[in-house]
Amino acid sequence: MSGIVGVCHTDQRLADNRPVDRALLQRMTASLAFRGPDAQNISVIDNIGFGHALLQTTEESLGECQPFRWGEFRITADARIDARTDLLRRLRAKGHDAATHATDAELILRAYAVWGERCVEQLLGDFAFAIWDEQRRTLFCARDHFGIKPFFYAHIDGQFVFSNTLDCVRLHPTVSDRLNEQAIGDFLLFDSNQDLRTTVFADIQRLPPAHTLTVAAGEIRMRRYWTLPEGDLIRYRRKQDYVDEFRELLRAAVGDRLRTNRVSVQMSGGLDSPAVAAIAHELLSQRPDGFQPDGFQMEAHTAVYDRLFPDDERHYAGLVAATLRIPIQFFVADEYLPFAGANDPAYRQPEPENNPFFKHHLDFARQSGKRHRVVLTGSDGDTFFFELPNWYFHDLFNRRRFGRLLVEFVRYGWTQREFPRVGLRAWWRQRRGQEWQPEYPGWLNPEFAARLHLPDRWRELNQKPSQHPTRPRIHRVLNSPMWSQHFENHDEAVTHAPIEHRHPLADLRLLEFTLSLPPSPWLVKKELLRVALRGILPESVCTRPKSPLAGSPFIETLRSPQSHWIDQFAPVPMLANFVERNAIPSCVGEEDDYRLWMNARPLSLNCWLAALAFNR
Repeated sequence: MSGIVGVCHTDQRLADNRPVDRALLQRMTASLAFRGPDAQNISVIDNIGFGHALLQTTEESLGECQPFRWGEFRITADARIDARTDLLRRLRAKGHDAATHATDAELILRAYAVWGERCVEQLLGDFAFAIWDEQRRTLFCARDHFGIKPFFYAHIDGQFVFSNTLDCVRLHPTVSDRLNEQAIGDFLLFDSNQDLRTTVFADIQRLPPAHTLTVAAGEIRMRRYWTLPEGDLIRYRRKQDYVDEFRELLRAAVGDRLRTNRVSVQMSGGLDSPAVAAIAHELLSQRPDGFQPDGFQMEAHTAVYDRLFPDDERHYAGLVAATLRIPIQFFVADEYLPFAGANDPAYRQPEPENNPFFKHHLDFARQSGKRHRVVLTGSDGDTFFFELPNWYFHDLFNRRRFGRLLVEFVRYGWTQREFPRVGLRAWWRQRRGQEWQPEYPGWLNPEFAARLHLPDRWRELNQKPSQHPTRPRIHRVLNSPMWSQHFENHDEAVTHAPIEHRHPLADLRLLEFTLSLPPSPWLVKKELLRVALRGILPESVCTRPKSPLAGSPFIETLRSPQSHWIDQFAPVPMLANFVERNAIPSCVGEEDDYRLWMNARPLSLNCWLAALAFNR
């Protein structure tokens, strides 16, 4: 909900002879005003300086002032702490009588005072923060479990510089614009940097999700504080018990993200975001002011295609909005052509992104937050609530639990009205070497590819299987860099607007519960969501099969002559270091969506390099 920045002199000689440059820190903090327009403040004491740009999105933040000092501790934080009542109870049991309306930053500091660096194990929510411990002379930094809040840093020439905004770190004079070629190679191979610790800039690192970082005596120590749980499956006697517990957890996840009186929901016509909208509507309507004009306000925003190809989103999202009696705004995407806005500084991205419709993405985000600072999403229900049951069946067979396997087969057939698919055809295709394999790009600069061993990296990462026996999909996704990148693409540094996206389904409590569920029947076709929302959402939405868009926006928009320039784009000189321009196949006329997106990566990189050169 805010911008954070800090500079720490880790070299003792530098710390003794020169304090942190206040004017530089002020400029870096001012650069964050777009994400924190309500106040910008700095605090400098000798070799440590913090900056903060405030975005007020909660009742507690209305009187907040950061950087915040409490005792011997100082903090700058971009944080929303959930389950506050439970945390306050644990703090009070340790003798810390924090007020009910304490700011999130104060709660973090009190947690640090009690549990030290283990405080992150007591925190729920989305956060990126840094704490200066005056007595220990240490800087302690942390990032939330899923990486929803970014954290970037550079350690150069005895100075440690950090921010939740990549471009802010780049403002420090010790930080160069030298590119990280491995990150560029990964982008061209996989659409994203596969190293969670690095960025596209060689001097700037990224703190991975669920990690802490401690700077002390000139040394940096990093620790992972959380991994995906591997507990046993829960078995309730009554089917309703699963549904009741899930509803309670979903209410807690949504409720913790409703500490605001104006909220938008990015709502499709599927199950995930309508579930969030329905629970949010229920909770808001139970508040004292209800939906009075000066009380709590909620509206939905839905992206639709009206002409490009058949699209049911308008119909189903409209049904949900009518059922909940909330206003809905439709965002029509038909007119967006690939790479529109590529030369507009308002759409410049901090790192390369292979998204030809980034202007559509950003305009939709800005419309959703036009009248509200908080936007709820349904990300990422597809990861949490969907899993093919065949892995579970295979695991039962391999462990010779034939009785349980028979019970699960019968249950599946009863609930789904069909025989379970156990993956025999996929197994047979794999045995015969006929399974689908990703394509290696033929347009990579050979010298660049050989120097970075890109063919070996491509083979290694594409052949790396998931190790989990029953939930390989969720483990593969959550351990992938694409997961945190997905959430970073909703961050203010990307949207260029003071809008905080909150993702109730990406809640640690919900994750731990769904990981403990028997995949069949609860995760088959999102059965848990369908059952839990029956009677709350329209029946046609609850029973609607999950299906992709009826067409590919990329393929369809390339039929327009206005898009044909893509095949004749002029490369910036730097692109030749990574790509052979003449080897890129024509995109116009390509009917394979995967190949089309793969061959768009050089143009995506070219647009980013052009913007980088322009802004130097």
